[in-house]
Amino acid sequence: MTDITVRPYKIEDFDALLEIQKEAFPPPFPEDLLWNRAQIAAHTEAFPAGAMIAEVDGEAAGSATSLIIRYNGKKHTWDDVADEGYIRGSHKPGGDTLYGIDLCVRPKFRGTGVAKALYEARKQLVKSHGLKRYIAGSRIPGYHKYADELTAEEYVEKVKNGELNDEVLTFMLLQGLEIKHVLADYLDDEESCHYGVIVEWQNPEFS
Repeated sequence: MTDITVRPYKIEDFDALLEIQKEAFPPPFPEDLLWNRAQIAAHTEAFPAGAMIAEVDGEAAGSATSLIIRYNGKKHTWDDVADEGYIRGSHKPGGDTLYGIDLCVRPKFRGTGVAKALYEARKQLVKSHGLKRYIAGSRIPGYHKYADELTAEEYVEKVKNGELNDEVLTFMLLQGLEIKHVLADYLDDEESCHYGVIVEWQNPEFS
């Protein structure tokens, strides 16, 4: 049985966090989108509870970063929400929504329950903070293979219906998240043709 532990990450974890990201997001994913030391420090200062690292038998396996916002449903980009990765300007402790700006797992630990453990930790964070929902902008890295024949909306609908499998979006749907809408120019991501899909999990305990 895999022993998975999720805990808040600290600046001392930077080297491990960077290694996770490099393995999880190889080229053509832009290297300048990987976390830098100043961003990790900002996460741990602005919202330490939202900065999570998962370890398997003591070895760094995955990470996730979130912040709190007041969600209004308007069109936005990853940079808008993430404050270009620093979150200080966009984290709103009095907000109603946990927004996930990053989640990644080292390839050798995929399929072991690490990502699921990070999502469960996020759901518990939503509950413990009395928030209404969890929101994220999902990548759709499989879309570039179909972009000549399908619109992004058509691709997402086929993934939703199980006709196509997307490495990221399909997994999110399996975690109980629901598709809200598709955003163009959400993120600098060639595989997703720069699209993002807003997905949501509502807190069943919210009143």
